[in-house]
Amino acid sequence: MVLVRFCLCANLSLPLACGHGHGQIARMARIAHLPDRAVLGISGADRVSFLQGLVSNDMTAVAPGHAVWTAFLSAQGKWLADFFVFADPEGVRLLVDCDAAQADMLRQRLSRYRLRADVDISETGYAVHAAWGEDVIPPEGYPAAPDPRLPQAGWRFLLGHPMAAPSADEVEYDHLRLSLGLPDGARDCESGKTLLLEANFDQLNGISWTKGCYMGQELTARTRYRGLVRRHLLPVTAHHDLPAPGTPIVSGGATVGEMRSSRDKVGMAMIRNEHINDTGLNVDGHALRVHVPEWFTLPAKAE
Repeated sequence: MVLVRFCLCANLSLPLACGHGHGQIARMARIAHLPDRAVLGISGADRVSFLQGLVSNDMTAVAPGHAVWTAFLSAQGKWLADFFVFADPEGVRLLVDCDAAQADMLRQRLSRYRLRADVDISETGYAVHAAWGEDVIPPEGYPAAPDPRLPQAGWRFLLGHPMAAPSADEVEYDHLRLSLGLPDGARDCESGKTLLLEANFDQLNGISWTKGCYMGQELTARTRYRGLVRRHLLPVTAHHDLPAPGTPIVSGGATVGEMRSSRDKVGMAMIRNEHINDTGLNVDGHALRVHVPEWFTLPAKAE
C-alpha cells in the first residue's frame, strides 16, 4: 500500500507542524501549562528495576535531560496507561508525568507489584508544562527534557507551580499534538483493548525491543513479528467540527474506523489500514480526510 501524506497546516489557523522532512514549528517559542497532567514520584533503591519489569520502555535510559515515554499494559498486553518518566535532579526519584485522571489508578496498580521491592510511590505536586518552537530554554534546577516522541513536540518541564502568564495554553498545545498525530492517553487509547502498535508506540519511541521481559511483552512482540496490526491511530480533518469519540467512520456503507480525541476540525481516528488513503470516508454525515504523518510507516506484513 502506498501512503499519501498531507500537511495539516492548510486546514488550521494555528502555526502547526509542516515543512520539509519532519517539519518545522512556528519560530517563536510557546510554553503552556498542562493542567490535565499530574506527576507521581517513585523513590527507593529499587525504583528503576521495579518499573523496568512493568512498562514497555527501557527505564535505564532515563537520565537528567533525557525523558522516556512508556506504557503500562495489562497481563494480556493491552494498553492501560502511558506516561513520561523523568529523572529527579537530586537523583533520588523517578518522576512519572501522567494523565491526572489516571494518577490514582496508576499509583494503586503499580503498588500491587511492589511486594518486597524498596520503592515508594507518592504524588509530587509538580506542574507539567510543554514548550515548543525555536529557542526553547529549559529551566535550571527542574526536571526538563525534549519530548522523546518527536522533535517537533518540543520540550516538557516539571515546575514547582504553574507558570505565571505562559505564552500559550493547553488548547494550543492540543492542536499541536493533533497535527503531529500524537496519542493522548485515554482520549485516544481504550483501556484493556488498544494494542501499542495500533497507537504507534513503536514508531514514536514508546517501546524497547531489547530491554527484556515486562508485563504484556509477549503479545506486543507477537503483533510486531506476525504483522497482526490491522488498524492505526492517525490524524484526521474535516470541514465541520468533529464528533465525539467512538463515533463510527464509514466508507461505502461499512464501518471502517472510529473517532478518538479531537478539537474543532482536527482529531485522531482509529482507521483500518486498507482505508487510510480512502477518499470516501464519512463521519456523522460529513467528509473526513486522513493525514499520514511523515514519521508513520505502515508495517510491511500488513500491506
